Amino acid sequence: MLSNLPLENILFLDIETVPAYPDYKSLPDKFRKLWDKKAVRINYNEEEFDDEETYQKAGIYAEFGKIVCISCGFMNGNEIRLKSFYGDDEFILLEEFAKLLKQHYSSPSALLCAHNGKEFDYPYIARRMLINGIELPDILDLAGKKPWEIQHLDTMELWKFGDYKHYTSLELLAAIFNIPTPKDDIDGSQVSKVYWIEKDLDRIAKYCEKDVLTTVQLFRKYQGLPLIRDEFVVIS
Repeated sequence: MLSNLPLENILFLDIETVPAYPDYKSLPDKFRKLWDKKAVRINYNEEEFDDEETYQKAGIYAEFGKIVCISCGFMNGNEIRLKSFYGDDEFILLEEFAKLLKQHYSSPSALLCAHNGKEFDYPYIARRMLINGIELPDILDLAGKKPWEIQHLDTMELWKFGDYKHYTSLELLAAIFNIPTPKDDIDGSQVSKVYWIEKDLDRIAKYCEKDVLTTVQLFRKYQGLPLIRDEFVVIS
């Protein structure tokens, strides 16, 4: 039962990703050719499309993007503590995040939770770790595991109740449950611009932390618990 899951065992997380290069023209030749093939599939129903505009979608693909921020949240008594790993060097932030998982989330009772995490966050992190030559923490390594051994929760999947065609955004669920919106500054479509043009990683980290906090609040609603008040939110 969801209500029986101890919040202290769960690491809530969210990632922000961007295209690996600032624009289409900056792509090395071998990657440009491979991206061109991908772009045709993305725009399969269009006879013509803009290369630069399509490339702005590259950040959602682990093969053509990179992670610039991973924000985490965990319950500590009545408090929710938030911490972000972010920077231009993806290897460093992934290595630091992997260390956190190996040290504190290696037991069978540990869980990860993200909104749409099973479709996006968890596989994206795992793929980028492999690309960067980082050993996967056990909680991310699904090879050989049975479904009930996988320690992943997903607030979007929990909302589906078996309806696999249904997609509900975190923003919409926040509105339904009267949770303060995490999209009061930027949204995911603007992260690439904030990173490559404005070069404002701090702004991205704050946005990512808001998504994590909202995911925690949503999970608490699923459990029938009250929202965490602002004075019990600690950012480290």
